[in-house]
Amino acid sequence: MKRLEKELADIKSMKDALFTADSVNGDLTHWKAKMTGPKDTPYEGGTFFLEIRIGDDYPYSPPKIKFTTKIWHPNISSQTGAICLDVLGKEWSPALTIRTALLSIQALLSLPEPDDPQDAEVATMYKQNRPMFVQTAKYWTSTFAQDTGDKTQEDSINRIVEMGFDAAQARAALEKHNWDETRALNSLLG
Repeated sequence: MKRLEKELADIKSMKDALFTADSVNGDLTHWKAKMTGPKDTPYEGGTFFLEIRIGDDYPYSPPKIKFTTKIWHPNISSQTGAICLDVLGKEWSPALTIRTALLSIQALLSLPEPDDPQDAEVATMYKQNRPMFVQTAKYWTSTFAQDTGDKTQEDSINRIVEMGFDAAQARAALEKHNWDETRALNSLLG
């Protein structure tokens, strides 16, 4: 746990970073990260959220990282957000950190590897019709990766609180459902 505390502190101390991360409700084995789309890519202007799960055998096995924001990319599943990246699998080393993994994901957004795809449909489009790929990726970025900002998040929490739930329940349900009020409310009512 000491290593995870240090890694989290290192990420929080980064200035002008393209990503941030924090633990979920103080749980050092469950983090959420927020990543900005790199300049000069179809993801520019987008804000992408990722979920990070850290197993008991970390750092000897890699963290499990996936996108919770939908993204159109050859190495990321358009359905599940799973990421195909060597450092999250066979190339992982205990010397690497979660920060290293997030930097690698950031680099992957700039330089897709369509010959080692996670999403075959996206990879085929990337290789055979690059303009259509760019157009689709930009559309997905503008549709799914727009940061709602803290004010809107607070508004969402308040709307659910007005329905009789406490703020902590509302925030947890909204975070779990990527700030989709309808899904969060349904989970609380279910």
